[in-house]
Amino acid sequence: MNIEEFRDYCLSFKNVEEKLPFDETTLVFYVMGKMFCLADIDAFDYINVKCDPEKAIMLREQFDEVTPGYHMNKKHWNSIKTSGRLTDKQIKEWIKDSYDLVVEGLPKKLRAGM
Repeated sequence: MNIEEFRDYCLSFKNVEEKLPFDETTLVFYVMGKMFCLADIDAFDYINVKCDPEKAIMLREQFDEVTPGYHMNKKHWNSIKTSGRLTDKQIKEWIKDSYDLVVEGLPKKLRAGM
């Protein structure tokens, strides 16, 4: 997966917007104002995704390419190496899981409008 494919995939979900809130290279994707995924656009080596805490630990134990979220809450975020033995399908699944997790955490009123 390259940065363009990553960006297109993240933007394919409902109510998603992208911003550069931290600096000129950290691209962050939001659903209804809540962050669900981010990556460095210059060095697209890793992406950060939100993850259920128990699943986060399991993925870290199972895959060397999955580590605690860099500069993020280590309990709720994973960093995923974009090169290596992981398939695009796996990475997309974890991005979708992150999106779904954030949507589930939104107030009912906001979810109803989606």
